Amino acid sequence: MDDFEAIDFFRDEALVADPYPYFDALRGRCPVHRENHHDVMMVTGYDEAVQVYNDTDTFSSCISVTGPFPGFPVPLEGLAGEDVGELIERHRSELPMSDQLPTMDPPVHTDHRALLMRLITPKRLKENEASMWHLADGLLDAYLAPGEGEFIGGFAGPFTLLVIADLLGVPEEDREEFMHALQRRPQTEAGVGSTGDDTLHHSPLEYLYARFTTYIEERRREPREDVLTGLATATFPDGSTPEAIDVVRVAANLFAAGQETTVRLLSSALRLIAERPELQRLLRAERDRIPHFIEETLRAESPVKGDFRLAKVPTTVGGVDIPAGTTLMVLNGAANRDPRQFEEPGTFDVGRANVRRHLAFGRGVHTCPGAPLARAEARVTLERLLERTSDIRIAESVHGPAGARRYQYVPTFILRGLTHLNLEFTLTGGEAR
Repeated sequence: MDDFEAIDFFRDEALVADPYPYFDALRGRCPVHRENHHDVMMVTGYDEAVQVYNDTDTFSSCISVTGPFPGFPVPLEGLAGEDVGELIERHRSELPMSDQLPTMDPPVHTDHRALLMRLITPKRLKENEASMWHLADGLLDAYLAPGEGEFIGGFAGPFTLLVIADLLGVPEEDREEFMHALQRRPQTEAGVGSTGDDTLHHSPLEYLYARFTTYIEERRREPREDVLTGLATATFPDGSTPEAIDVVRVAANLFAAGQETTVRLLSSALRLIAERPELQRLLRAERDRIPHFIEETLRAESPVKGDFRLAKVPTTVGGVDIPAGTTLMVLNGAANRDPRQFEEPGTFDVGRANVRRHLAFGRGVHTCPGAPLARAEARVTLERLLERTSDIRIAESVHGPAGARRYQYVPTFILRGLTHLNLEFTLTGGEAR
């Protein structure tokens, strides 16, 4: 790719289907390279990405999900040699999604993340996983019956939504309403990170705020022996009781962000299995390889392409000068294919020894808190699908024949994943219908 400088990563939809040659071209020039369309410093190297993620004193997460769009509320030009930390704090509330955990910096982030970790304790995750098997089987009964089906809408979306609803203790009588409200269309088709002009238009948060505010207020008035009461009575590390809206925001963020990214992981995993008969045979014969397969899927097809940071002070990354006020995009999808870290990174290797070093879930204080949940959802899904089928194939009537597949990807510079995935099955003990 010789003309990568002419490509606008944030607007050019030609990169949606396959951004990896672009990432490789950038890294080949320099692992920290300023693109010339929106003045964003693109971090494509693994070590450089880890440096940025781990340094919260130097880099703010205030623009984590929006990056250069719509930009900082006041000009940062001319402040390259200064500390803009105070300016960030003064205008933080004017930034989109400033009330969400990914955009917070310590010490506020520390307190609010502690609230979240009260919700997803090892005990609660274990209880949640026990119910996953039942939820998966219930959905697969209907999904597998015809012998073919669209995977994202038919299974992955409903499954991940129900799993998080169960984790957060949403009453069973309300879950159908959640399904109706949040499964109307892919959340990113007009959401944050879209390549179109409606970048910030659509969000499920308003609905989730309303529903969880009701739950929290009810449980604070009338505590019960349920998960929502634990959510309502959670405290900050210093023992103080948060405002109801603080708890609501944490729950809503886990609900919205966790579901969307896990759907993309599941669809990438199923596409790989359906495209590669030899890999499918291996996983059927050696089920203990499934967790490693999930990690390699996360490395090769990171559901989150990247995350943004704003430099608070002048610094250097990978030997490159970074002026204060610079927007950086840390590209997980590129760092996970850095040949300095992963041998033959373009090859999908289910036996890759260092695969758990991938950055699909980020790194540092903002490491995805839902990572154990996503891994469990993927493992349960694959275990059940492989157990209940003897063969899984790509539906050629929709996606075309091998060697000439047609896939559509979510048109966003933030997320990586298919919009739909049509599969065909041979059911265990019988033929596909």
